[in-house]
Amino acid sequence: MNTWAKGALVVVVLAGAAALYTYMQKESPPADTPSVAVAPPAEPAPAETPVEVPNYPIAPPPDAAPASPDAAPVDSDVVMRDGLVALFGASFDKYFSSTDIVRRIVVTIDNLPRERVTRRLMPVKPVPGAPVTAGSGDTLTLDATNSSRYDVYVQLADMVPTAQLVDLYVRHYPLFQQQYVELGYPNGYFNNRLVEVIDHLLATPVVQRPIRLKQPKVLYTFADPELEKLSEGQKIMLRMGEANAERVRAKLTDIRAAVTRQP
Repeated sequence: MNTWAKGALVVVVLAGAAALYTYMQKESPPADTPSVAVAPPAEPAPAETPVEVPNYPIAPPPDAAPASPDAAPVDSDVVMRDGLVALFGASFDKYFSSTDIVRRIVVTIDNLPRERVTRRLMPVKPVPGAPVTAGSGDTLTLDATNSSRYDVYVQLADMVPTAQLVDLYVRHYPLFQQQYVELGYPNGYFNNRLVEVIDHLLATPVVQRPIRLKQPKVLYTFADPELEKLSEGQKIMLRMGEANAERVRAKLTDIRAAVTRQP
């Protein structure tokens, strides 16, 4: 895989961290609610016919590897913040968390196909305002204007130069892999998980709008039980509005093509 293809994965991280995660900040449990566990699920029972898992290895360039086992540890927050500030400028401090950056990205990416994303470990700051709805009772729906809350995040994902993101990701991939191992995947590869999550998000159903909602207590839920059963990542794709979701799907499709390209 060439350097451009490898590094393009960071666009997914940023698109996910910015454009995809923000809505659930208002619809997650309150801050004092116990956090969702981030440990990996139990291993599934072996299938009768094993399915080969695609493997998309990624290796940083030789000059990015540690000089020796005795080399001073890398401060991941410093290197990632410097790299991201160079790309986003003042927008980084405005929209992103500046501590545990790599860990937040890895945990959130890993959790997107699950029922809940751990709020306290998200890599972006809460989006301001509350979800915009229309109607009430049986006519309660997600208002079309709610999608504007995501516009700036989608724009940020679009504006970032892919070539520079490539270099940042490739050179610091060991930091992402280390966090993935520490998350509970000693034999797994973050790069593979990232491809799997991209496929999961791209499989989000396209639904008829407006989307009907329910409010059984404080939080909104989808009135359609089939939509309510979707993962948190796919629900966020629905909540951001079809126009924004289409832009994100296009970005993810391009990234996946680069990610899986072999030499």
